[in-house]
Amino acid sequence: MSTKFQINDPSLESQWRAIILFGKNSATYKFAFAKAMIELLPSAKSSLLLEDLAAPFSRNIVEHLRKSDKQGNSSSSKFLNTCRDFNAGRISEDQLIQTTIKFGFVNVVDAFQNVNGDIIRDSFYQKNYADGRKEIILTDNIFKLREALQFINLEQEVDARWNLVETAWNLQINPNLLEVKHDSLKQELFVDSFMRRVDITSVRDALNGYQKGKCFYSYQDIFVNKGSENICEVDHFLPHLNKKAHTEEEVNINGIWNLVLADPKINSDKSSSVPHRRYLERLYNRNEFYIESKHPLSETIINQTGKTKEKRRIFLQTQYNLALSCSINEWEPWIELQGNF
Repeated sequence: MSTKFQINDPSLESQWRAIILFGKNSATYKFAFAKAMIELLPSAKSSLLLEDLAAPFSRNIVEHLRKSDKQGNSSSSKFLNTCRDFNAGRISEDQLIQTTIKFGFVNVVDAFQNVNGDIIRDSFYQKNYADGRKEIILTDNIFKLREALQFINLEQEVDARWNLVETAWNLQINPNLLEVKHDSLKQELFVDSFMRRVDITSVRDALNGYQKGKCFYSYQDIFVNKGSENICEVDHFLPHLNKKAHTEEEVNINGIWNLVLADPKINSDKSSSVPHRRYLERLYNRNEFYIESKHPLSETIINQTGKTKEKRRIFLQTQYNLALSCSINEWEPWIELQGNF
């Protein structure tokens, strides 16, 4: 388990996000499995057969293969090749489903709830393959997760993480050269690849899980779903005035290291102010979550802020001191709940 991410936060939402953000990614099956479970939860079944999961699981893989052909690190995969055959019209949907049942879940059922070598504390299902019956028994935890306030954000977060992983694999860019950029007008993350822009995902969807669905400053719940009237806003932790200050080299204020999500009312009050210095540790922790979660966000943060923890701390402190020298005052929100990162 990602210990830093889990400190003082045993919530089910946090455990789910640890799976999506910090679990190993040798293939993207984890994301398809997560989306399949989310899709089937409204049925309120206490158990799901692999044949129940096969349709939404394979459909999500097939859709992503149409955009990005590399969905795993293995040089050959019978299941992925079957999905490619379906996309090419060489096999029927029934053949796709039958192959998915046989080969699609070989590793993902056992591996899904494993983070950094340990099973999450409150499992969302138990495997039951006794007497030839292949199914997962859903626990109360996953139904409690569905009732949680943050559940509405989780599917978009899965999509965002999936898009980031497959982008890194398919572009085949040296990690030291990879930089995920922020489009402030479209509120999207993108990379430049061989003089071509490749859009990745919504910046809100990509950042929200790392903040645990909370406003960076007030720690109130925030929402990224497009239908929300109170959708969160993307804020520059340190304002653009840093660009005007004299530095030896230009610092990317639009870099992911400096982007946080905030409740719209809180963000409006903050405006271009410099946050109180105690939020600098929270920014450092949030950035370290990125780095723990593996590229491309991690490589981008490292390239922008430093190769070691010490260098990254020095970088943030230097940029903060620079901002404060131009601003003098430190801003704090009018409301702040207890945070845990």
